[in-house]
Amino acid sequence: MGSFSSAKAQGKKIELKNLIQYVDPMIGTARMGHTYPGATVPFGSVQLSPETDTIAYGLNGKYNGEVYKYCAGYQYEDKTIVGFSHTHFSGTGHSDLGDFLIMPTTGKLQLNPGVASKPESGYRSAFSHSTEKAEPAYYSVFLEDHKIKAELTATTRVGMHQYTFPKSNDAHIILDLTAGIYNYDKKNVWTFVRVENDTLITGYRQTNGWARTRTVYFAMSFNKPIKSYGQAPLEKNVYGGFWRKFDQTKNFPEMAGQNLKLFFDFDTNEGEKIKIKMALSPVSSAGALENMKKETPDWDFEKVKKQSQEIWNKELNKVQVQTIQKEDLINFYTAMYHAFLGPTEYMDLDRNYKGLDMNVHQAENFTNYTSYSLWDTYRALHPLFNIVQPKRNADMVSSMLAHSDQSVHKMLPVWSHYANENWCMIGYHSVSVVADAIVKGNISFDAEKALQACVNTAKVPYYDGLEYYMNKGYVPEDKNGSSVSKTLEYAYDDWAIAQAAKKLGKTEIYNEFLKRSENYKNVYDAKTGFMRPKLNDGTFKKEFDPLDTHGQGFIEGNSWNYSLYVPQDPAEMIKMMGGNEKFKVRLDSLFNMHLPDKYFENTEDITRDGIIGNYVHGNEPSHHVVYLYNWTNSPWKAQDKIRMILKKMYRNGADGLGGNDDFGQMSAWYIFSSLGFYPVAPGSNEYALGSPLVKDAVLNLENGKTFEIQTVNQSDKNVFVSKVLLNGKELSRPFLKHEDVINGGKITFYMSSKPNKSFGL
Repeated sequence: MGSFSSAKAQGKKIELKNLIQYVDPMIGTARMGHTYPGATVPFGSVQLSPETDTIAYGLNGKYNGEVYKYCAGYQYEDKTIVGFSHTHFSGTGHSDLGDFLIMPTTGKLQLNPGVASKPESGYRSAFSHSTEKAEPAYYSVFLEDHKIKAELTATTRVGMHQYTFPKSNDAHIILDLTAGIYNYDKKNVWTFVRVENDTLITGYRQTNGWARTRTVYFAMSFNKPIKSYGQAPLEKNVYGGFWRKFDQTKNFPEMAGQNLKLFFDFDTNEGEKIKIKMALSPVSSAGALENMKKETPDWDFEKVKKQSQEIWNKELNKVQVQTIQKEDLINFYTAMYHAFLGPTEYMDLDRNYKGLDMNVHQAENFTNYTSYSLWDTYRALHPLFNIVQPKRNADMVSSMLAHSDQSVHKMLPVWSHYANENWCMIGYHSVSVVADAIVKGNISFDAEKALQACVNTAKVPYYDGLEYYMNKGYVPEDKNGSSVSKTLEYAYDDWAIAQAAKKLGKTEIYNEFLKRSENYKNVYDAKTGFMRPKLNDGTFKKEFDPLDTHGQGFIEGNSWNYSLYVPQDPAEMIKMMGGNEKFKVRLDSLFNMHLPDKYFENTEDITRDGIIGNYVHGNEPSHHVVYLYNWTNSPWKAQDKIRMILKKMYRNGADGLGGNDDFGQMSAWYIFSSLGFYPVAPGSNEYALGSPLVKDAVLNLENGKTFEIQTVNQSDKNVFVSKVLLNGKELSRPFLKHEDVINGGKITFYMSSKPNKSFGL
């Protein structure tokens, strides 16, 4: 993995450590993690990774639950590889992408993948984890059935393949344009391919999936001339046009259809390397070709790998930590790796990109990004970026503002990717990302325009029960499902808008949205002590089980967890729920009680893997909950629980994540909590202190300053904090301000095996 020397941040020299050695991209590739092991660069447009099966989204006309395992295309338990595609989501609970699947083969030409139980029935191949290697920007595996070593690396916009073949007169490269993740009949709208010459192929693929109008352009180049090529027989249509005068299956240089499967034939010598460059563009195949020429001007695979790994190492060195156990170091830097996989760049090198209006736009003063899993990432990932990736995060806000400008609804994104809004999940949490950047002073965009975009987004009446919320102060369950979750999340988002308005001196907006932020009180049932679905007539829904996740007015959570979702005002929530002593008992029991299997046996997003008691860490609505102890008179109660969560929910190995990584949110929680603080309410300039796992850490900030975290008496047993010093002065409250971090300095945690019950009081 090479050696690394130094880099400069705002003129300050940073001694780079070799940190990519601690990244294990295989973590999260088993069970529920939904991560991929393939090659990519930080925030890269290309995610070149293996697919291990071809399970369709539909089965007998209904949703096939088995497909959920393949949100990232790869499952560690599988025994075969189908091929290597160029676009993937990391850790999501729904999916799309999987564009341009390439598979090298030998022997008889086969254009179908076959089945896993009989890999020789198609072009897929058996493989073993013993020959598999995954590093940042590099993946390799031996394809046993074809005797081919596959190696992958990537730049931002180009995936580079290197396949070492045996001697063969029947070597093939399959390009399957029907393949995709969460695939189903007619998902492919159209594919178009041109064989420009004997080494260059161009084209595009348009799909109707999670993103319903998504077009990706490509340019594909070989390092040696193609011997012959062709495609599978075309589907027969009533109208065939006058293209029927040609034999389009063999050596015909122009191909188009809904479902194209192409092959390119070669003769190979023993050990010969066939190399492929696949460049992507959101705009045109000409743009893809320019991206290829500039990012990968030659065929030096090792040079591309080295340069991309150096980029990774520079990014990882933004936080340099020491831990007691090596496995914690692996968990930490793998979390950093996962946190920096997205959102992804979405524009050509000439800065052109396809907009939400399907027109071509230019990102003049910002880098355009796509793939916003905002229901997840507003909580900790974007706040993390405001510390260690501030320029990127400000550009992400600019990208959201461009989305708003191009939206016919004039809304900021909800869950968007590839010039599409897919409307996944609830809330309008882009306003949290915008507000957090404004409040923390990370502004390279028009802040007043951004605030107005937030206001506009929060006032679209036809969006997901918002009309009722604005008129009644809550979403009625008999008018719009998941009503309690929506009411609670809208209320938090409104508070975030109020904080941005306060920062910008917009008093009228501040007052309006601060009042809206109190709407959480309208779904609290004082008789039961739980947030509860309310009907349009103002009464609470009679049938109610606070442990159930179905039909109770919540999404991906139950009332026990969601009742604690008032991150904008924990003190008032605690008072509402009976005060300090009652609230502490409630929090304690959340972690200690037993949640019977029947309450989550029918849900994909919540499994036993991610649960401690009734605390659901494997899903996001509870991520702030353990830090709520800081608003009681016993902040020490959070400390051992934080360390327990860090150890139980994050481990080395393919099954090391307790739930979907959700585009870095699970990882961002780990990073913050390992460092000893967490953003309970993005939009606030305060972080709640916890119990750091690291021994020491240095944050190398983009402004050239450093923020150091030191622990005294750190050990696996010393999980309690006896006192905290900030720049040598003891803190009287268990909180840290953003400016204390970003302006540089040093925080010291004194650790103990026994709680200091007066800490933070």
